Amino acid sequence: MAAIDNLPPLRDVIEKHGLSARKSLGQNFLLDLNLTAKIARQAGDLTACDVLEIGPGPGGLTRGLLAEGARRVLAIEKDDRCMPALSEISEAYPNRLEVINGDALEIDPLGHLTQPIRVAANLPYNVGTELLVRWLTPKEWPPFWESLTLMFQREVAERIIAKPGSKAYGRLAILSQWRADARIVLHLPPEAFSPPPKVHSAVVHLKALETPRFEADAATLSRVVATAFNQRRKMLRSSLKSLTPDIEDRLVAAGIKPTDRAEVVSLEAFCALAREMAKN
Repeated sequence: MAAIDNLPPLRDVIEKHGLSARKSLGQNFLLDLNLTAKIARQAGDLTACDVLEIGPGPGGLTRGLLAEGARRVLAIEKDDRCMPALSEISEAYPNRLEVINGDALEIDPLGHLTQPIRVAANLPYNVGTELLVRWLTPKEWPPFWESLTLMFQREVAERIIAKPGSKAYGRLAILSQWRADARIVLHLPPEAFSPPPKVHSAVVHLKALETPRFEADAATLSRVVATAFNQRRKMLRSSLKSLTPDIEDRLVAAGIKPTDRAEVVSLEAFCALAREMAKN
């Protein structure tokens, strides 16, 4: 395995600092630096960008992002055991890495970043979906980020890119595809990690659209979609009746059969229904 910088191999770093992965933190460390550099490249040309990384752990992807030329990386890490290893990376890349020891769900990173901003992360399994939903549902659009290059369990990745009619299709697909172009760019087997998880993983790249794909009020669309998929096996005239007593008329006006189920309704149709619902 060729080196990507002058720092030690990750196995040595983990051994030196006693960094056994903790299940409670959703940790699974990537050890192959060639692979972390490959993931970094999926984020595109980073030389003119600041990059936000969540959950760097011992810094495998961090090193990949810096080696690939990221202008600056802000890494947020909850596990204070990782701070010494990340400090060593910061010393090797002067003025290009800032590390915050804290919970990414509680920290506003924008005061530490300069536009343009991209997000790249091997997300901890226990917070990955929540962070994605937050990034996809800001109060204002376009968001602070140009793109998201994120590793998930393969099942979650497939939910992000799913199309109507598939078992994976649901709220996450709607939220992702309404405001971004989403695609899986890399698959990773369990043995790529330490310790190996019980599931396969995949890297998803989401590029923010300037405007949503179809017109709709964000809050109304989110409410309609969440309600519809909460009872995905029911017909929409039943699953959505709590939203308004004339739901069948609204569905017909949006071009949706009241007897359809959520899993067969397209993003465009859900947006049309959100517009009908907003007429109240």
